[in-house]
Amino acid sequence: MSAREESLTSGAIRTIDVIRRKRDGHELSPAEIAYLVRGYTRGEIPDYQISAWLMAALVRGLTRAETAALTDSMLHSGRILDLSEFTAAKVDKHSTGGVGDKTSLILAPLAAAGGLIVPMISGRALGHTGGTLDKLESIPGLRVDLSLTRFRRVLRACGCSMIGQTAEIAPADRKFYSLRDVTGTVESPQLICASIMSKKLAEGLDALVLDVKTGSGSFMKTEKDAVCLAELLVETSQRMGKKTVALVTDMDQPLGLRVGNSLEVEECVDILHGRGPQDLRDLALELAAWMFHLGGRAKTIPEGRDLADRLICSGQALETFCKMVSLQGGDPAAIEDPARLPRAKHRSAITSARSGYVSAIQCEDIGTACIVLGGGRETKEDRIDPSVGIVLNKKIGDRVSAGEPLCTLHHNSASRAAEARKLIERSFQVADAPPPPRSLIRSVIGKPNTLGTP
Repeated sequence: MSAREESLTSGAIRTIDVIRRKRDGHELSPAEIAYLVRGYTRGEIPDYQISAWLMAALVRGLTRAETAALTDSMLHSGRILDLSEFTAAKVDKHSTGGVGDKTSLILAPLAAAGGLIVPMISGRALGHTGGTLDKLESIPGLRVDLSLTRFRRVLRACGCSMIGQTAEIAPADRKFYSLRDVTGTVESPQLICASIMSKKLAEGLDALVLDVKTGSGSFMKTEKDAVCLAELLVETSQRMGKKTVALVTDMDQPLGLRVGNSLEVEECVDILHGRGPQDLRDLALELAAWMFHLGGRAKTIPEGRDLADRLICSGQALETFCKMVSLQGGDPAAIEDPARLPRAKHRSAITSARSGYVSAIQCEDIGTACIVLGGGRETKEDRIDPSVGIVLNKKIGDRVSAGEPLCTLHHNSASRAAEARKLIERSFQVADAPPPPRSLIRSVIGKPNTLGTP
């Protein structure tokens, strides 16, 4: 018996040995992974050792077996919800993260208005991407730290609730998630998969719709990598008996026109009023259609899209959102009148140096600029300013004249605005001719014929 086999048999696993084995490219056993997850969750393994392991996992990668073991250990670090009291289908949506990616705030009330139960456990800002919880907390008074008892009460009252991870739900992921954000280990597809699935599988879902971003503003920069992640997510979820589909969608430019927490809430309210930018509306309707399809509320995707459109036009989706906000302690008047949301003191336009067409936007720079303004975290201790952000005046393909605004900064600090300006000025590219049209939805992974009848 080897020294490693003897140590595993005796239960004497050492953290440093697990770090070294992953650093050297070896496959870890489920016992070794469970040891890491359990030890870190209990506070027995320090941040610096898990940081080293995360970097080794990012560089060396995790096998499918390791990914499954990590997901399982994170999932079972806490409670798995039993929502059998609800007769309607339990369906959620999750995005891998992007810039201006705000569809969850639209989809939860929209799907609930259509008869689904949406028990959405969300995350905070990660890297250069925004966080659903941070956006929600820009609504005055709204609480995302609900107990599971109150979470169920909100679900019963309006069909949806959006909260953060509680102490009971995947507590391991909450710790790993926060550490990945500040150690440069966000981009690992296997770590992303384990993080997403440990939360979502703990929700007691029947079905899950995934929005896997690809492009300069996403963690998966190439479509090939995004498809691989989508396949990994779908496979993991389906193995657990969940109906699942993943849409690979464009993140080479921000989604919608607004980037920043309260600014994005305002844009979501516009969509729920039947207004707002076309790309955000189109993607929200498509994701809602898949939620209705997998949840048995629509036989086809076009039928699901029509249902979603009717729920917005009738005002039912907006009414559900207002009700959820109120039940979670928020001020519904801030939804009825978004001027009540936090507002930055200053606005500064960034103009184009030449005439032509916007040919590209380095989307990650836009997300980073929002963090620089104070709209995200650079360390675990940072406080987020919900009022700051960026409003795009031009997007890819738009005509622009010299001196015309490309975007507008909403800020509370001249020095932060100056730093953000440098990032944004280099992120916009202007050419003589417009670029070719781009597809918002690149592909769909997990077609209905692989999912069974909803």
